[in-house]
Amino acid sequence: MALSQALLDELWDFGDPAGSEVRLRMAAEAETDAATRAELATQVARALGLQERYADAEAVLSTTPITSAEAAVRVTLERGRLRNSAGDAGAAIGLLELAAEAAASAHLTFLHVDALHMLAIADPARAAEWTACALDVLEGTTDPRTLRWTVSLHHNAGWTHQEAGRTDEAVSEFEKARDAAIRWGTPQQLRWADEALAEVRTAG
Repeated sequence: MALSQALLDELWDFGDPAGSEVRLRMAAEAETDAATRAELATQVARALGLQERYADAEAVLSTTPITSAEAAVRVTLERGRLRNSAGDAGAAIGLLELAAEAAASAHLTFLHVDALHMLAIADPARAAEWTACALDVLEGTTDPRTLRWTVSLHHNAGWTHQEAGRTDEAVSEFEKARDAAIRWGTPQQLRWADEALAEVRTAG
C-alpha cells in the first residue's frame, strides 16, 4: 500500500522539521503495513536533513527496507536531497537523476516531478531544462495534488530569472505560479506568489 500524500501533508510542517520528525516517527511506529512504514522512514530522514543532521538521516535511509517501488524511489530521492543540502551538488544530481528515472519507470508521477524539481535546484545550469521536463510530466495528470507542483516549478523559475536580471521573464513565471496557486495551490503559496510579484515589479 502506497503512502498517501494526504497523510504526509498532515504530518509535515516544513517550518518545523523537528516537530515533523516526531510526528513522522510516531506514524511509522504505529503503521502496520511494511511498505508504508518504509516510506515514512524516508520522510523521517528528510526531516533530519532539514535539521542538518545529515549522518542521522543517512543512517535512517541505510536501514530502510526496500519494500516497494515507492520506497526505492524515495530512498534515492532523499539521498539526493541530503547531498544537495550538505553542499555536494555533484553527488546529488546523480542520485536525483536515478530517482527521476526510477519514478518514471514505475509511473510514480508525483515522485517523478519531485525528483525533477530537485534537479532544477541542484543543477542550476540546466534548471530550465529540468523544469520544462517536470511541466511536461504534469501535462499527463489530472490529480490536483500532483498539479500543485506547477506552483513551485514556476515560482522557482521566477527567482532563477530574477537572479539573472531577467525581470520580464521573472514576472511571467510568477504570474504563472499565481494562476497555478489559485487553481491547485495553498493559501500560503498564493501569498508567496503575490509577494514575489510585488517585489519583482518594484525592483524592476
